[in-house]
Amino acid sequence: MLERLTMHWVYGGALAGMLLLIMFPLLTGSWSTPLALTFLHLPIYMLHQYEEHDQDRFRIFFNETIGDGKEVLSPLAVFMINVPGVWGVIVIATYLAANVNIGLGLIAVYLAVVNGLVHIGHALLFKRYNPGLVTGTILFLPIGAYSIWQIQLSGGGSFAAQAIGIVVAIGIHAVIIIYARAKGAFLSETPKLASRKKGG
Repeated sequence: MLERLTMHWVYGGALAGMLLLIMFPLLTGSWSTPLALTFLHLPIYMLHQYEEHDQDRFRIFFNETIGDGKEVLSPLAVFMINVPGVWGVIVIATYLAANVNIGLGLIAVYLAVVNGLVHIGHALLFKRYNPGLVTGTILFLPIGAYSIWQIQLSGGGSFAAQAIGIVVAIGIHAVIIIYARAKGAFLSETPKLASRKKGG
């Protein structure tokens, strides 16, 4: 069962994202605009992930480009990055925004904005479409910018809140690259170690 979830989580997420969008006015009708926008990043991220991960497209693209052809991202790694690492972070940010400080909703907002910018950066770097580019651009950037503005208007966009949101978002994306680079280096060394043992 875990293997099936690991391989096919994106399709459940896409359906859940559409359902949450349909129910969004009902669920958030009594919420403040900044809090509702923080929560909105969950279903739009789920729709983005469908473009990104349908038929395992992003993992294949990432392994070909960033991984130089090595499997630096496994299906399990993709699952952990996107379910606890994205859905979980947005849920936590929404709870923090509701119960601690509305400015902490910027964690969810900048997670999406940074992701959209990374997709654009990849497109420019490799001069080609990458899975997730369209929704990352047309959903994350305008909704993210509007959300930042609304949180700022609410008084929650302090320097500290902005810094926390940006640092967490960049940090999560940086960890993925560091992990991929480390695994790539390990995979490169493994055949060498094996050949040394045979030669010894």
